[in-house]
Amino acid sequence: MREVPFNEYLEYIKTHEYVIIEDRKITIGKPLHITTFQPVKFELESSTVWSFPERGKWATHYANAKYRGNWAPQVPRNLILKYTKPKDVVLDAFVGSGTTLIECKLLGRHGIGIDINYEALMVAWDRLNFTYNPQLEKKTNLGAFLQKKEENETEEWSEPTITLYHGDARNLDKIENESIDLIATHPPYANIISYSKKAKLEVKGDLSKVTSVDEFVKEMQKVASEFYRVLKPGRHAAILMGDTRRHRHYVPIAFRVMQAFLEVGFILKEDIIKLQHNMIGTIPWKKWHRDFHLIAHEHLFIFRKPGKGENVRKFKESMKWWYDY
Repeated sequence: MREVPFNEYLEYIKTHEYVIIEDRKITIGKPLHITTFQPVKFELESSTVWSFPERGKWATHYANAKYRGNWAPQVPRNLILKYTKPKDVVLDAFVGSGTTLIECKLLGRHGIGIDINYEALMVAWDRLNFTYNPQLEKKTNLGAFLQKKEENETEEWSEPTITLYHGDARNLDKIENESIDLIATHPPYANIISYSKKAKLEVKGDLSKVTSVDEFVKEMQKVASEFYRVLKPGRHAAILMGDTRRHRHYVPIAFRVMQAFLEVGFILKEDIIKLQHNMIGTIPWKKWHRDFHLIAHEHLFIFRKPGKGENVRKFKESMKWWYDY
């Protein structure tokens, strides 16, 4: 891992007007026009089915519409508000365009972002290039819970620290043991979106290029081991993962990744179904492939690391249940 400071981004945009992510040009270095820093209405999700037909466009999130595969900002906002408090440290080890860290900045949490694709980090810094202080903002209706929870925090507001690293989620060597309060991330899966397909720089070890499901799950178990190491006892790791089809049959990648996380010692806290909307390729699918169902959901697994000395026997049905022979 190598830290990529904001000043490095400032130097980069002197000679680069865009980066290529997958097969798309993503503009960077241009002024972003923010109309509102917070959602006008927001309520925490209360069920195990999440649906966001309209992707949040507050702050700089609107600029990420062309970045395929990044999660809607409503997802990390829910996770951050539910599982952390101000000044906690949040890690996104597949940071992409920086959606999670934008929410950290808006909600007063310190954020660490890692990506194996250097150009993705340039996009993330670009979207994080704004100043926010809630004391200077007019109050908006963020929903009853958020209004009550955050009301007193603005009195003690201090700019959270955002740190980006060029590195691999399988080797978090710059992050100390048990130093992270929440992990919230959306890894690539099943070679569905090859983020570095046309990158100017070679990206070695990019998991978005792995086509073998067995190999992908094996590598994700290495990620799980590192997540377990850096996460504080009793805290949570949230992973959004989807499935795919091959030869017109369902391939349950998400559940295999879930097993990889249970294998290293995590406890499954929640399995949230996140519905997908506005998927590219839906129209051709409707026309030609009518003998199977369109996959229109992902799994948001929320794992918990056992507390120090915690008796976990009562959670045995939510932990690794199989035996290795």
